[in-house]
Amino acid sequence: MPASKRYRHYKGGIYELVCEAVLEADRTPVMVYRGEDGAVWVRPRAAFFETVSVGGAAVPRFAAIPESSAAPAAQGDQ
Repeated sequence: MPASKRYRHYKGGIYELVCEAVLEADRTPVMVYRGEDGAVWVRPRAAFFETVSVGGAAVPRFAAIPESSAAPAAQGDQ
């Protein structure tokens, strides 16, 4: 499984990667991830890590957020 647990969708949402799984019907590897609103989603692994075109530029659909950036703010930083 990828090292980062948090990803930013190219449209701006932040998602936590829950796990990698296998779709029973055809053995497709899928990524299970949770949005900040608590909704749980499943997307084929290939689609999760693919690039999409935004304004003519290729960007990752989900970009890993470095752990240091994903850490919650300290009490005094809010």
